[in-house]
Amino acid sequence: MKVRAVQADTRVEKLLPGFTFSDAYCTRGVGPDLSARQAALAIFDSPPAWVNGLMSARNWIVGWFGLKAGEHASTQHGKSHVGIFPVLSESPQEILLGLNDRHLDFLLAVTLEPDTVNTRQVTVTTVVKTHNRLGRVYLKTILPFHRLIARYMISRASLAGARA
Repeated sequence: MKVRAVQADTRVEKLLPGFTFSDAYCTRGVGPDLSARQAALAIFDSPPAWVNGLMSARNWIVGWFGLKAGEHASTQHGKSHVGIFPVLSESPQEILLGLNDRHLDFLLAVTLEPDTVNTRQVTVTTVVKTHNRLGRVYLKTILPFHRLIARYMISRASLAGARA
């Protein structure tokens, strides 16, 4: 399925007042029985090797600055994580994930909306609030990777929709 950039959800942006950055990507045509959790798991759980490689490099680099490394939390440990992201709130139509660190805070919202009678649209909104120079440098450095990874990972939601 095609992934396209869309306007970030202002409702999600308001959850992180003073945010520095936001973006959103969506894909259409996912199955009508797919829950927000299932979509988020398809997107963020079990990333491909090339994404894991980029995340390992990121974790090694940020460790030198005392920042949190993304640790994968298996879904078998309960419903508190999707991939490396803690679940902040959840409904069948939306799951909100996020982390706070000394350099920045961020939120990810995976939202399902009607598309056609038999399909839905999945939108992932990312909102980031930087706290200091380190956060601003970090954000600027990772944005090209974020955009590449976001587009690829969101396309995986349509595969889950086909299985749902």
